[in-house]
Amino acid sequence: MTPLLNEAPECINQPGTWCYQVFQITHNEWLAASANWLIAKPLRIILILLVALIIRFLLHKLIDRVTTMPRGNGGKLPTILRPLRERAPDILGPVVAERRRQRAKTIGSVLKSLTSFVVLGLAAIYILGELGINLGPLLASAGVVGIALAFGAQNLVKDFLSGMFMMLEDQYGVGDVVDIGPATGTVESVGLRITTIRDVKGTVWYVRNGEVTRVGNSSQGYAIALVDVPLSYNADVERATAVLTEAAHTAAATEPLSVDLLEEPEVLGVEKVTPESIELRLTVKVRPGRQWAVQRQLRAACLTALEEAGFLSTATTA
Repeated sequence: MTPLLNEAPECINQPGTWCYQVFQITHNEWLAASANWLIAKPLRIILILLVALIIRFLLHKLIDRVTTMPRGNGGKLPTILRPLRERAPDILGPVVAERRRQRAKTIGSVLKSLTSFVVLGLAAIYILGELGINLGPLLASAGVVGIALAFGAQNLVKDFLSGMFMMLEDQYGVGDVVDIGPATGTVESVGLRITTIRDVKGTVWYVRNGEVTRVGNSSQGYAIALVDVPLSYNADVERATAVLTEAAHTAAATEPLSVDLLEEPEVLGVEKVTPESIELRLTVKVRPGRQWAVQRQLRAACLTALEEAGFLSTATTA
């Protein structure tokens, strides 16, 4: 007897298998033997992709729900920000909502990227497993490539990590007046890689978050308005101090200055002696971000009172 060149696969006699079902329909042994690759594996791969996309969609919807600030919510914190520390000063008013919206949006963007990476990464691993690919060498190669990319993009990674911690800790946000070394001014936007600051001259500065090594924030908690008033050497310091104290308290009791003050002004006394004059220092605790406006108003009131009292100085205020 001449042996058969192609023996019929055993699976065609096993009801319940794809091989059996295909053979019953086509009566083709090759198609039946290949049913696992032609039907079963593609269906499993499609199912893995479908489940991964559904999970990713649901997670993104959940992230959107906890990071979005609905209109007309009265400026309340998004759900994702409630466990985190809030440093936004009340003086910012309407800017607080934009600050919170941007902060929540950035954190949400990071969470979306992370969930997409994890879910789709796991789906890719399962799909490669279905295709019978040995993942060991592939993962080892990916590790080597990842290390190389990390070294090449270390500045970018540094910027993103720094930006993430700035967001979580709320070191500064939209509307804050900050000094971050490379630039000083009002924060217009905070991203994971770049912080945008506009200085008093109107220049916009783009500062990489990884380059920020220290932050001086003039818009958190409270601020101190400081006024140095010059006097001539022959001036009566005690009388000048009394005049300054009365002028400062009178100005502090009137609007709009009274709205910005948190405490009563205090004249500390002689702060500095220069070849041109003696300087008296006046300080007062004010709402954050209002120290410069208060300083200008107090300086004007003090100079007017000193001039009316007969104190003259050729020096200018600090």
